Amino acid sequence: MTSDLTPHRARSVGARGWVVSYLPGRTLTCAQAVAALRVAEVVPTLLDAVGELADEVGLTALEAVGMAVRQSPWNERPATTRASRRPRADRRRVGVA
Repeated sequence: MTSDLTPHRARSVGARGWVVSYLPGRTLTCAQAVAALRVAEVVPTLLDAVGELADEVGLTALEAVGMAVRQSPWNERPATTRASRRPRADRRRVGVA
């Protein structure tokens, strides 16, 4: 399989198996190989768009994507409710700091 949008390729390895140039060591179904090539087609465009934004904060596109995906968001405190307005001593007793 080839694409007009990426130099990556997929090759049949028999028994309905396919390998993709950027996924060494993996044998995929035909549908998975098509999906992998589609990923390779859209990633450069995505990285260009992200790269412009990442540059504004002093990161490369790959750094920004990796950090956005891997870093956990801050844990926000839940909205204040009547139960959480108890005096501090009561909150400690129920396990709320």
